[in-house]
Amino acid sequence: MKIYLKRLVSVGFGNKLVTDRILSIMYPNSAPIKRMVSDAKELKKLIDASCGRKCKSVIVLDTEHVMLSALSPDTIAARIEKSEDQE
Repeated sequence: MKIYLKRLVSVGFGNKLVTDRILSIMYPNSAPIKRMVSDAKELKKLIDASCGRKCKSVIVLDTEHVMLSALSPDTIAARIEKSEDQE
């Protein structure tokens, strides 16, 4: 019997995310990304993990959810790469 362990990445303030679910990590500055966040909020598919801080990254998940984080995309990507290197 094989046991598959899901890799988690910290997206700030104790919040963790399964790396296999991430489709993209983007900066929230452009108008299309702001529209995507607004649409996700209307559809109740927005997860705000920024804990009231300024949103520095928008994470799109394969479940069509959109997550906001106070960490920059570079920081999150570095954490994902670091966790992959440890295996």
